[in-house]
Amino acid sequence: MQPVNRVLSALLASAIGVTTATAAPPDSPATAPMPTATQTTSAATTKVALEEIVRPEFLDAVMKVVRQPTITTKAMGEEVVCTVAVYQWLFDHPDRVALAWQRLKVPSITINDLGNGRFAWVDEHGSEIVWQTVGTFPDGRVWYATGKVKAGKAAPSIPVQGVIVVSHPQKVEKDGVALFTPMAQAYLRSDSRAANVALRAIGPAAPKIAEDAAEQLLDFFGGIANYVQKMPKQADTLLGPPKK
Repeated sequence: MQPVNRVLSALLASAIGVTTATAAPPDSPATAPMPTATQTTSAATTKVALEEIVRPEFLDAVMKVVRQPTITTKAMGEEVVCTVAVYQWLFDHPDRVALAWQRLKVPSITINDLGNGRFAWVDEHGSEIVWQTVGTFPDGRVWYATGKVKAGKAAPSIPVQGVIVVSHPQKVEKDGVALFTPMAQAYLRSDSRAANVALRAIGPAAPKIAEDAAEQLLDFFGGIANYVQKMPKQADTLLGPPKK
């Protein structure tokens, strides 16, 4: 079993080669991985949609990242079967998702709830990212993130901005339970010279690293959603607040 490690930072860190991995929680239902797919929405269509749904105070910053990204990626996660209410709640509480992985004895980062819909993480190398939802639409949301990432303690600190459009359309729904097909479209931007050097060093592998990271981000939420759907009696314990 590989650890769930830095999954929420993966899309931002992927530009400098920080790798991540994900694992299925113990006793989770077996699900065959879905092939990676590209969303049908074109970049131009996405920009128009973002201009319509992103909150005005974030629009300029978001559109700068989308229009002038350092790297972009699109990915599809594994299908998720979960109650609609729980699945949407997970995306509103990434700190509880990270805690749920830890309670399942799967190594995971700790995510801090800063209040007012803002979340943050730091790692042992000095990376630090703060993000929040800056727009919502039916079956999805837009995250905007800022901060810095480091590949190691001795590595340079690279300032980054990220915009991640997460959508999870429902195929079917019965008695409040739905089949979701999660997708992510991410835009990463850094004006740092170190980021450009790292991207050149990674070469053609950079888009695949980012794509894998996007899939892991989706499965970070999807794995817990599938688990609590299969074992609902454990949901309160698994998703409850941290013990004081």
